[in-house]
Amino acid sequence: MPERKDTWSSGDDYEPYVGRWSRRVARELIGWLDVPAGLRWLDVGCGTGALSETIVARCSPHAVVGVDPSEQYLEYARARVTDPRVSFRVGDAQALPVKDGDHDVAVSGLVLNFVPDQPQAVAEMRRSLAAGGTMAAYVWDYAGEMQLMRRFWDAAVALDPEALELDEGRRFPSARPAPLVELFESAGLTNVRVLAIDVPTVFKDFDDYWSPFLGGQAPAPGYCMSLSEERRAALRERIRSTMPSHPDGSIHLIARAWAVRGLVE
Repeated sequence: MPERKDTWSSGDDYEPYVGRWSRRVARELIGWLDVPAGLRWLDVGCGTGALSETIVARCSPHAVVGVDPSEQYLEYARARVTDPRVSFRVGDAQALPVKDGDHDVAVSGLVLNFVPDQPQAVAEMRRSLAAGGTMAAYVWDYAGEMQLMRRFWDAAVALDPEALELDEGRRFPSARPAPLVELFESAGLTNVRVLAIDVPTVFKDFDDYWSPFLGGQAPAPGYCMSLSEERRAALRERIRSTMPSHPDGSIHLIARAWAVRGLVE
């Protein structure tokens, strides 16, 4: 059985993998929320700052607080998001370092499925919100149309059946519409809605697709780098042989995220 060890230590490696696509989903999420300017935002599991940066650029917030357990990711975020309205803090989604009712909007991008106690994380986000507040999150559709990961894991499992236990589509059954709705409603949120957000993921060639898996950040790259060079080469060729490409060598996939939102009465 391959070891399950998710690594979150390098923003420079995470960004080419999914950070660049997360930013596109963040823009769609913000548009869907359609909340007024001047609000106090909380970004739970802010990572490299993709969602915080989008909030500043598009929402004219009063303030944004980003919380993440990885100091390395926070260093990356601080270097990239320098607006004085934004601050970043080390913290756990299950015990947020914020006061009760201190925010108007609490959001989380690509995080909830990794939290051991997801109901506790959602309860903490709800605690942070004032009456009338909005809470939202998005996660990848690992089992379906997050295609860059789906193609990786389908090939990995074909070569190594034990990799099935590491496949994010299997590991994260909560990353689907019905469990997300139940998670929010169980926390007492009202008017809970789910949206499929599809963003294009265009790679200039196969190397543009493959090289981020060599960074070791997040589950699939972590598995990739746990392999011997021979097995990694076999996986690369297996994926390449099944990957659709245009005449110019470019690869056009989509990345689907499931977004969920609810209100605090």
